[in-house]
Amino acid sequence: MTFKFTKKRARRSDSLSDLRPGEKARVRDLRLPKAIADHLLRLGLLPGAEVTLSGCGPGGDPKVYQVDGCEVALRRETARHILIAPLRLGCAGDD
Repeated sequence: MTFKFTKKRARRSDSLSDLRPGEKARVRDLRLPKAIADHLLRLGLLPGAEVTLSGCGPGGDPKVYQVDGCEVALRRETARHILIAPLRLGCAGDD
């Protein structure tokens, strides 16, 4: 009899840079200088917005995120200052 145990990979932090392809999260806070934060807010990265990692550039940087129907490319250094709350996927009958 063979058993295979796998560990669930723990999330290192709750920043946008740690999102994996296809994962969804909700933006909690932007901890960036005002000028950069204002620009990202205009692009739709508002607290409460749903974000999905949809792709990445060569070497993994920059990453492309879908926000409110648009795609936004961010470098890892910027994305790590955007705090997120991962969205839990549940069944239709769960409350």
